[in-house]
Amino acid sequence: MTADDPLAAALAAAGLAGVQPGQAAPSRSTAEPVQHEDPPPPPARWPDGAATGVGSMPGDDPREAAAVVAGELPVLTALPELPARGVGADMIGRTAGLLVDIAVEVRPSGYRVAARPGRDQRRAVDLLRTDLDAFDEAIDPVRPPWVKVQAAGPWTLAASVELHSGHKVLTDRGAVREVAASLAEGLRAHVAEVAARTGATVLLQLDEPSLPAVLTGRVPTPSGYGTVRAVSGSAAADVLRAVIAAVGVPVVLHCCADRPPLDVLGAVGAVAIGVDATLPSVAGRTAAPAALDAIGTVWDAGTPLLLGMVPAQDPGGRPTSRALARTAFDLADRLGFDRERLAHLAVPTPTCGLAGADPAWARRALALCRELGEAFVDPPEERD
Repeated sequence: MTADDPLAAALAAAGLAGVQPGQAAPSRSTAEPVQHEDPPPPPARWPDGAATGVGSMPGDDPREAAAVVAGELPVLTALPELPARGVGADMIGRTAGLLVDIAVEVRPSGYRVAARPGRDQRRAVDLLRTDLDAFDEAIDPVRPPWVKVQAAGPWTLAASVELHSGHKVLTDRGAVREVAASLAEGLRAHVAEVAARTGATVLLQLDEPSLPAVLTGRVPTPSGYGTVRAVSGSAAADVLRAVIAAVGVPVVLHCCADRPPLDVLGAVGAVAIGVDATLPSVAGRTAAPAALDAIGTVWDAGTPLLLGMVPAQDPGGRPTSRALARTAFDLADRLGFDRERLAHLAVPTPTCGLAGADPAWARRALALCRELGEAFVDPPEERD
């Protein structure tokens, strides 16, 4: 690391000069004495009424995307992802670029483990570096207290990346553990750099859209005629728990699939869980009692939900935050939670990533999320 490296500067300020992310700090007996007071501990959680994005944004201009997100989400700002740029900018390629000592390349069938890092992985690393530079510029000089970064979780990564044989990493439990450990090490370095650059408390979002398929044995084999053997809930939880414990920052697990496995997601040490609150299983007359009970259990445990409430694409008719808020208020009412608790137990987000949205709607969607967060702080007492 160079002298003008922000991560190096942050580590030096903490008395950890020369220590790389993931390394143990020198003992107090061998380290240079620290002459300044210890900084205050980071806040335990984001402020009530905060809102955030899921991650992806439309287009291919990182500066424009960062400026929109920073302007609309000033409290819990999400580092934008721009998958429209292609290989290395999508969720799997972007996450593969963070892996340590495991290389990945693109084949006609998708991402595959490679013998050594190549063009595809270098592209992912370069794109992320560009995104971080643009984000750092967008949040200056008004720095947000919290910054959220996103990556594919270990099970979605294992269900998406192939081994040399062409079979998914998911088929080899030893390979799953190796990829999870590599991911955790890469994420530690990534969040350390983001913290050093922004001065914010970092919230890491692990996206697990494939987890329901992993748990129910619905991940297809290369031929397409079979499926990979299901992973037990306890085995899935063990891997998630290990990654969360290793990264060293608060983690939210996000699964926008219908009927997300909240029993697994809520038992591994995540500080929050992200779900789509507009899906038929939890919203309106089609809500399933089991799904509602699962959400109630999460809230009873005091675990906040990142509630996907704002459409990911323009629904037409210019919806208002008042109308969209009914989803959360109805959910709280049905589960017997005071609406006043929503500011603490819910963070409004779009229902999914905004990569497919019109740029104007993407900006409007994030503004609606911010307005919903404000509405949670002072909710209407009467039911609509």
